[in-house]
Amino acid sequence: MRPELSRRLAELIRWVDPGPGTAHLVSDISGWWRDPTVLADLGPALVAPFRQTPPTVVISPAVTGYLLGPLAATALGVGFVAAHKPHDGRLPPGTLTWAQSQPDYLGRRLDLAVRDRHLEAGDRVLVVDDWVSTGAQVRALYEICTARGATPVGTATVVADCPPEVAAELRIRGLLTRADLSP
Repeated sequence: MRPELSRRLAELIRWVDPGPGTAHLVSDISGWWRDPTVLADLGPALVAPFRQTPPTVVISPAVTGYLLGPLAATALGVGFVAAHKPHDGRLPPGTLTWAQSQPDYLGRRLDLAVRDRHLEAGDRVLVVDDWVSTGAQVRALYEICTARGATPVGTATVVADCPPEVAAELRIRGLLTRADLSP
């Protein structure tokens, strides 16, 4: 990855205080979408580590993954599959394969679903998301892949904020780590 992309991604993150009753800041990554150079470079940078074992499809969870996943899929010349969450109010019709995540960084267990007709046995799947803290959603998506007879080849993320052993186990490659960001 080009060093200027890493620098620019870090510059464009803003930290927001969500208000009373919270003990942490929340990341605002909306600046990534406003910068046309970052937007053009994100897809190719995310997929670069996975070109040796090319995936046949990219899967990303709602909602930010719906922006990054197509960028990565386009860079690879493959299709994109949306992973839905029931709370987003956009469950598609048809048969879905579901998995529930382990607790995430907030202690929540998230339900994720993929349309069966979009994920085939034999697919080689690259999971793409903006930020991986615990690997909980990644594990749930890998579970869905396995249930459908597909093989996860790894996960590309902008920020890999998970423990090194989790990153190694789940084959997570990030463009940044939490240490690259302030505050």
